[in-house]
Amino acid sequence: MDAHDLFKKLAVGIKFDTKRFRQDAERFQLVKSVENNTNSTVDKIKEEVLKPDIKSNGKRKCEDKHENVDEITLLDGLKNESVPAKKQKKIVTAEKMLKLEQEKINHLRNVNRISVTGSHVPKLILEFSELKTEYQVSEKLLNNMTSSGYKYPTPIQMQAIPIMLEGRQVLACAPTGSGKTAAFLLPIIHSLQGPQKKGFRAVILSPTRELAKQTYRECLRLSDGCDFRIHIINKANQALTKYGPSSSQKFDILITTPKRLVFLLNQDPPAISLNNVEWLIVDEADKLFEEGIRGFKQQLDEITRSCTNTNLRRGMFSATNTPAVSKWCRRNMKGLVTVTVGQRNAAADLVDQELLFVGNERGKLIEIRNIIQKGISPPVLIFVQSKERAQELFNELIYDGINVDVIHADRTMTQRDNTVRCFREGKIWVLICTELMGRGIDFKGVNLVINYDFPPSAISYIHRIGRTGRAGHKGKAITFFTQQDTVNLRSIAAVMRASGCDVPDYMLAMKKHSKKERRKLERTAPTRDKILTVPTYKRHKQKPHIGKKSEKKELEA
Repeated sequence: MDAHDLFKKLAVGIKFDTKRFRQDAERFQLVKSVENNTNSTVDKIKEEVLKPDIKSNGKRKCEDKHENVDEITLLDGLKNESVPAKKQKKIVTAEKMLKLEQEKINHLRNVNRISVTGSHVPKLILEFSELKTEYQVSEKLLNNMTSSGYKYPTPIQMQAIPIMLEGRQVLACAPTGSGKTAAFLLPIIHSLQGPQKKGFRAVILSPTRELAKQTYRECLRLSDGCDFRIHIINKANQALTKYGPSSSQKFDILITTPKRLVFLLNQDPPAISLNNVEWLIVDEADKLFEEGIRGFKQQLDEITRSCTNTNLRRGMFSATNTPAVSKWCRRNMKGLVTVTVGQRNAAADLVDQELLFVGNERGKLIEIRNIIQKGISPPVLIFVQSKERAQELFNELIYDGINVDVIHADRTMTQRDNTVRCFREGKIWVLICTELMGRGIDFKGVNLVINYDFPPSAISYIHRIGRTGRAGHKGKAITFFTQQDTVNLRSIAAVMRASGCDVPDYMLAMKKHSKKERRKLERTAPTRDKILTVPTYKRHKQKPHIGKKSEKKELEA
């Protein structure tokens, strides 16, 4: 809490005689006289308020709640004796004009469903061209945005980009596919202003290697022609000599996962220095703040301690947010501004969501084959709870006459890269995956997401179905559930209802399960039968598949 916020809290309900304060200040020459300052203040405010409106075809307007104003004389609390009273159609004080401007900004935020908290929040932008005049962003960088497909700023870009360009720390939450990556890349590229021999000056952390590579490709596109050195750690062993003390420090931006970076920091001496890092960006912040073997909280703390620059600024971005993240940011990020687009922890509006009861595990296999036989429009993503089940489902569908492949942590880096590339190129129609692909991955035009295994939490559900319905394209998500999947059924049904989908009333009226039960489900996958087509009399002889240890290193491998 800064001095401005503290004064506002202490002064709640108190009225001040501002004229008396101004007279005393002028008497002791603490401020200049109003007569000397009136004209310049009036001109400045008039120029700011009466800008051509984007939606008014260049006409200069000033909207008032009661009537249109043809001529406006601006006075800072004093009567303008140079203008005869009869010729003055209306006198509007500077305070009222500033209030009108703030009301216009608030209206634009409401229209775009943007909510912000923090002191002195910068105004939002409506076109990328405003960045050139307001923040001196280069024409080359703006052209790169246009060539990358960003014609108009999305709501998160409207507000987050000006905040970061002013050097403010930000916690941003916006739906999947809303352009969060470009929202933090553009300010970073602009603020670093070309290469320097200082080592890394910006670090971007992602929970998975696939998401890190996607961010790396996007950063290369946006920085084209800007003479930047952007690095990604593919193999930590190779980075030991590349980034060590003997290197030439010709680095600018580093994009990586926490595990690889911590490996370099723990070398003796450390194989990488973060002393000059100016920006630390945490993508999928709520995932990186999770504790335990499936989370990255301990690694993130170690990385944060290694960033010793006194001017370090941080940005947290995700489609979902948790109280733990918000609490940490309020405590540790000075001058924090939070930006939320739409309803917090809500699914994208462009996704048509459906819950489908399949009875038991055998019913899932029957239903997914029914969907395929009716006809699917590739590309399609199918999510399961573990890498073992992913391989089992692949072995069943490979003989059904469709181009299907599987990706999980047991496959090599080369196999994973080739699978992702073939899926992007359309050579693979159906991709079976685990939570590994549930965060941030942007596959163009995914038409259908099938949750073969019920998501372990509502947040996981939001991220899974967020692989479709991106960048303005509509999509569909089908979620299978059985009798044992009732723990999170109510919470996921609530997410669907909040995004405008039809949900049976009985789901929302179901008994709430305790937090202990829900957290246990997030940590340990439930026991399920194997995905296997065998005669019924043989099925009972086979041991059920337990998915507990399959998730241990799924996200980081």
